[in-house]
Amino acid sequence: MRDTVGRMEIWINPACSKCRSALTLLDAEGADYTVRRYLEDVPSEDEIREVLHRLGLEPWDITRTQEAAAKELGVKDWARDEASRDRWVKALAEHPKLIQRPIITAQDGTAVVGRTDEAVQDALSRKS
Repeated sequence: MRDTVGRMEIWINPACSKCRSALTLLDAEGADYTVRRYLEDVPSEDEIREVLHRLGLEPWDITRTQEAAAKELGVKDWARDEASRDRWVKALAEHPKLIQRPIITAQDGTAVVGRTDEAVQDALSRKS
């Protein structure tokens, strides 16, 4: 697993306007960060678990349920409990398009889903 504590990493899909907006804001603020194109450099189940821990969220909280793969898998009908957590994580690892984006790991070891300018600013403000 990558060691991202102490530096920022942003998981992006270049086709996503929210991702492009987040990158523009990070650049405007002079942030030091690494870009991860997570559809090409797919996170492992362990990396997804680590990011979920850093976000303080559950896998269903970051699942894009309107994606074709989500509908095909029927994730809307999956249980959202501890016993089902691994099933969700496995689905995210096998179908990375289901991962909400962008995800920014902050310098203090936390993370945010950077879909708004405020969330990106929040990540920038979290110093180690």
